[in-house]
Amino acid sequence: MTTPYQIIILLAVGLLAGFLSGTLGVGGGLIIVPSLVFILGMTQHQAQGTSLAMMLAPVGILAAFKYFREGYINIKYAIILALAFILGAWLGSLFSVSLSGPVLKKIFGVLMLAVGIQMIAGK
Repeated sequence: MTTPYQIIILLAVGLLAGFLSGTLGVGGGLIIVPSLVFILGMTQHQAQGTSLAMMLAPVGILAAFKYFREGYINIKYAIILALAFILGAWLGSLFSVSLSGPVLKKIFGVLMLAVGIQMIAGK
């Protein structure tokens, strides 16, 4: 059963992730997964699976439409990326579920740290 506290947390996390996704193109991995793990106590596997399931339907539809209307979307690139993303997500899920939760959490943390350092220090 989902408690009112959990619903409030999920709504807040969803709003923040949606805002950051629309603003900076980040959300699922950076906001949703850590929030599900550290605030709601999910395992790394549960958090990643839940984040992926959440994105199946209307992910970024309104934000993407706004970017499209402003001429900021390369449709050909988006289609190619989407097709490759489908294959990559499937292959990644096969790999991910074979790892232990603690190992997966460490890999996730190292990736976030590496990306953060590159974003701060890079050109």
